[in-house]
Amino acid sequence: MTASITREMLISQDHSEVRVAICENKQLVELYVERAKRSVVGNIYLGKVTDVLPGMQAAFVDIGLEKNAYLYVDDLYIEQPGEEFDQPSSADGPVPLASMGKVAGKRQIANYLKVGQSVMVQVIKDAMGTKGARVSMELSIPGRFLVFMPYSKRRAVSKKIAPEHREHLLSMMEQNLPEGLGAIARTAAKEATPEDILADIDFLTRVWKRVKRQSIEVISPDILYTEIDLAMRCVRDTFSADFASLTIDNKQIYDKVVGFMKRAAPELLKRVNLHRSKGEPLFNRHGIEDAIALALKREVPLPSGGSIVIDKTEALITIDVNTGSFVGKTTLEETLLKVNLEAAEEAVRQLRLRDLGGIIIIDFIDLEKEASKEALLEALRELLARDRTRTKLVGLDSLGLVEITRKNTSDGLFQLISEACPHCEGEGRRLSPMTRKIEIDRRLRNYVTASKQHSFLFAINDESYEIVTAAGVNMAASIKADTGKEVRMVPDPDLGLIDFMCLIEGHTPASTEQQQSAATGKPRQGDGSPDTLFAAARFFGKRG
Repeated sequence: MTASITREMLISQDHSEVRVAICENKQLVELYVERAKRSVVGNIYLGKVTDVLPGMQAAFVDIGLEKNAYLYVDDLYIEQPGEEFDQPSSADGPVPLASMGKVAGKRQIANYLKVGQSVMVQVIKDAMGTKGARVSMELSIPGRFLVFMPYSKRRAVSKKIAPEHREHLLSMMEQNLPEGLGAIARTAAKEATPEDILADIDFLTRVWKRVKRQSIEVISPDILYTEIDLAMRCVRDTFSADFASLTIDNKQIYDKVVGFMKRAAPELLKRVNLHRSKGEPLFNRHGIEDAIALALKREVPLPSGGSIVIDKTEALITIDVNTGSFVGKTTLEETLLKVNLEAAEEAVRQLRLRDLGGIIIIDFIDLEKEASKEALLEALRELLARDRTRTKLVGLDSLGLVEITRKNTSDGLFQLISEACPHCEGEGRRLSPMTRKIEIDRRLRNYVTASKQHSFLFAINDESYEIVTAAGVNMAASIKADTGKEVRMVPDPDLGLIDFMCLIEGHTPASTEQQQSAATGKPRQGDGSPDTLFAAARFFGKRG
């Protein structure tokens, strides 16, 4: 299935957000969005421990955000007392900035952290739902060609770099990195000159020195290092010789990118373009808006006429493959394999585009031949190899189910640009008209029966109002016949399908005060007479 891949990067900015799209063979495969609330992944903070939980082997750290961050014992780096990191740090202030090491052997977080202690941490996962951000004491500072790891002695090279270049890069890092500091050469380093690598080392060393100096000067919680904005981050981390072009529709971002590329990768400068068309927006021209709209749908069509159906639950994500209208032209096995291969490509594309993580189960159509099954698995391996997020293909079982695990890195596109329906709360179903009618009738009867008043004006959902006042349905008359109490209703679109609100309630029999009110022509405050209810119903019915 190996085929040439043409990659493009598109960056678009308007007054509300910045969006970065990555396309492969003209198809959108990754989308990144930055709004007023930016991601904090990569930021380094001097935080303060607020709670230590020995039972969970974790701690909560105040880093100045809305929710406290979560620090797990595996992400601890503590003062190195010797060759083995088996003794707790005794520091009350910031964790020392030199001689750091990862906790090894049997780990008890209470031995290393205590409430009130200041720690330098880096965000590795944004807050998701009710959970705060996840942080680590294993710090990393990315450059164009290297990722600097100040608390690690490890020097390594990306696996995507050919073996003949690895030894040269390792040798350069060994000779030029400050003693005791680690780094990883990124994929982009394969195109770098020795001067590029030295410049990256010099830049990252200066950044780290500034972070260390600030950690001594500030009071926790405070930020020590801020990751660059989305557009520049994607250019730095992703754009390379593997991309045919980079097109930007904002002159300010374009100038920043050009300035960066002149320093970091001048050979790629000719691939950076400014989109000048005022008639057709950049994302519309490349079909990005349509692809985003499709990413919100549960069912995604396949070229042959089949489809995949994506469902997300608390435990896992399921993807079901359907043949749809496709009948094929040869044997049944070849027909099913064709649909499965199309489904595999679309499923992996949607996983990347929607940024779905966790356990993924794909229910492919059953194949009989082992050769067909192996062809499907090989296609999946190649497709997943393009994914920059860590994934693992578990295998294909006898039922045609494939299990994939994918690292959870964000809430995902679906949660970013949509919200759960207030009526069904994300279930995708809502109460039937008959159920709504019965439930509203029951709730109103319970309310009026429990009240000592005799006249009521209720607001109910506007859709439900149409149901309970439809021809042949007279809920108010039915309640009056059974309870002897007067009921009127008005529509309110802000209420839930079976919710109600009592706007007015009072006594129906005319009291002396009501008679005086009638004689003067001035309505009494809280008058619950039928005439008042009718007038109020007309008034409230005209709202909005």
